[in-house]
Order: sequence, then structure tokens, then C-alpha cells
Amino acid sequence: MTPEDRMTLLTLAEKSGEPSFLRDLGEFVLQKLMEIEAEERCGAGRYDRSDERSNYRNGYRDRLLETRLGTMELKVPKLRKGSYYPSFLEPRKTTEKALVAVVQEAYVQGVSTRRVDELVQAMGMSGISKSQVSRLCAEIDERVRSFLDRPLAGEWPFLWLDATWLKVRRAGRIISVAATIAVAVNSQGQREIIGLKVGLSEAELFWTDFLRSLVGRGLTGVRLVVSDAHGGLKAAIGKVLGATWQRCRVHFMRNILACAPKSHADMVAAAVRTAFAQEDMESARRQWRSVADSLRGKFKEAARTMDEAEDDVLAFMGFPRKLRRQIHSTNTIERLNREIKRRTDVVGIFPNEEAIIRLTGAVLMEINDDWTVSRRYLSLEAIKESMNENGDAMTMLEAA
Repeated sequence: MTPEDRMTLLTLAEKSGEPSFLRDLGEFVLQKLMEIEAEERCGAGRYDRSDERSNYRNGYRDRLLETRLGTMELKVPKLRKGSYYPSFLEPRKTTEKALVAVVQEAYVQGVSTRRVDELVQAMGMSGISKSQVSRLCAEIDERVRSFLDRPLAGEWPFLWLDATWLKVRRAGRIISVAATIAVAVNSQGQREIIGLKVGLSEAELFWTDFLRSLVGRGLTGVRLVVSDAHGGLKAAIGKVLGATWQRCRVHFMRNILACAPKSHADMVAAAVRTAFAQEDMESARRQWRSVADSLRGKFKEAARTMDEAEDDVLAFMGFPRKLRRQIHSTNTIERLNREIKRRTDVVGIFPNEEAIIRLTGAVLMEINDDWTVSRRYLSLEAIKESMNENGDAMTMLEAA
């Protein structure tokens, strides 16, 4: 320990009674750890002359670390060649590493825009080599693949599907691709992100391949699939899963309000919602048809839309009341899409589809970790009621 370190520790000891003591002590220890790691990367200490030296220090970059002890102000060493990232931060920053990898890969593949350049400078990065990119990407890809390809055990009665569109370079062109996400709830009421697939369209073939990949990993026992009215999805659900389709109620309301003048939108919305307030499927259907008939005179398009969507929008009414609030829409995935957009907007245009899966998969993996330790998403008692041996819930749907 250097004399400077001893003086720092003595100063900290004098502050042992102050509220910031533990934070300052932790800050000192982490700073010292980074100095040791930087010296190991260089092959020699600061200002030391050595034949084994392989790199040189190049100042510091400031970094804030949020901990339970408070915000620590760290100074991360910079190297002249390559980059250094503290080892104690690596396990908890998968998404951040994925973002760095995307930016690095963009440089390597010639996607150097002013926005990406500003992001790199803000991160304090320089001297990026292809070998460093390959190592970092390989580590992230392995973890993301392990997460996305994991086996699915048990039954998953409820499944949500949705897609968000991202831009990617392909053959010198910039195109939009759909990043499709699958979320499911198992028989214990626990919610998990179970799939991610990138494709050019949302045609039946795409959905069929995606659903078959989920079944191949162990997805079984699906009773209800919730999504927007994607083309080809309904047919793929019937072909692969044989489950009931619930058309997202929120998206449907937007669709039907587009069929009525803005001056009457509130009235139409209030009338349609009365069907959702009913106690059971039979009552909901009677009210639905009554509302459609009342709209048929002035708003024929709205009435026709209700006629066509009745079975799909009211499917959730065949399940226990305690489950209906969560299973009538794709809200659970909409929140995921907003978070993905927030993280991917800083990239803008991805260099390839592998980079999309890398960053998006890392984001989903972190969110899924939080879900794993949270409370059940759906009531266990209500799930057991919907999955009883006699299949009462499904019987109601089929009879209606």
C-alpha cells in the first residue's frame, strides 16, 4: 500500500461516524481495484519502466455508479490502445455491453454516422479493434442465445404476441424489420419472456415458423393467445397451437373509433365498453349485438366492424373474472416495446439483424430477471379454475 493510500484510509477512518463513510470507503476500494486491473492490462505500474509493458495509461473518464450506499463517483482508467471496462461492473451490465457492442460493430462495418460517433465519444471509447469486437459480441451472443433457446417446462395457458419495427442495413439498403416478442404465463401464474424472432413481414409463414419454434422448445397447454390483428397470425395459431385467439381490446377500440366521426367518438367508445362490463360471455354477446344494432343506422362501418370482431374481441369473457383485466390486451408487451425503443433509439440503424437480436435480447433478459423475482402476474386460483379437468372455460368459448 502506497503512502497516499494510507493517508486516504486514515482520512476515511476519521469520518467513520458520518453517514457517507461506507459510500466513501466503497468508492476507495473500487477505485483501487480499477487501478490494479489497469496495471495488469498494461503489464506495469504507472510511470514504471518495464520490458513487459504492453500498453500505457491515457487519463480517466468519469462514471457514476448507483448503489444501495448511494451514488459513487468513479474515475475509470483509459488506455492508449483498446479499452478498459471494470470487471466488477460486467456481470450486471449486459444491456450496456450489448449497446457498446452494437456501436463497435457499426464502426467495423462502416456504419459511421455523426450520431454514433457522438455516442462513442460520450462513452470515452477509442482504439476499437475487430478482435475486441468479436470477443465482446461472442460473449453477449452466447448468453442471449442461451436465454432465448432455453427449454420451456410445464404448461403455459396464456400467450401474448406482438412486434416492434426497427431499421437495419441489408445489402447496402436500409429496411425495416419486425422484432417479434412472445410473453407467456405458466400454470403457476408466473410471467416470462419466452421468444424473440426478427423477420421482414408478419405473414402466416413467419408466424407459423415462430410458433413452431416455441412448441419445439416445450411450449404446451396454450389456451388463449392475445395479439393485435396481424395478417396470418390467426391462421398460424389455429394450425400450430389450436388455441383461442383474443384480439387486443385496446387496438380494436382504436380501429372502431376510426370508423366514427371525432365528434361522436366518446359516445361510440362508451357504448362498446358496456359489453366489456358484463358478468359473463352470454351477457357480453347480447350487449355487443345490441350496441352494434344501435350504431347501424348512422355508423354502418362501425357496426360492421363489431359484427366481424365479436368472437375475437370477446374471447377473454370466457375466462374467470380475476384474469380478464390482464388477458384482454397486449399491454404487457406494449411496455416491453416501449423499453426496447428507448434502448434502440440511440443506435438508430442496426448494422445487421444479429445486432438487433444481441441488444434486444439483452434488454429482454434483464426484464425477465426482474419478472422472475416479482409476484405472480395472474391469480393462481383463477388459473386453476380456468384449467380445471372439465375444461369449463373452453367449453363456454366453443359453445358460444
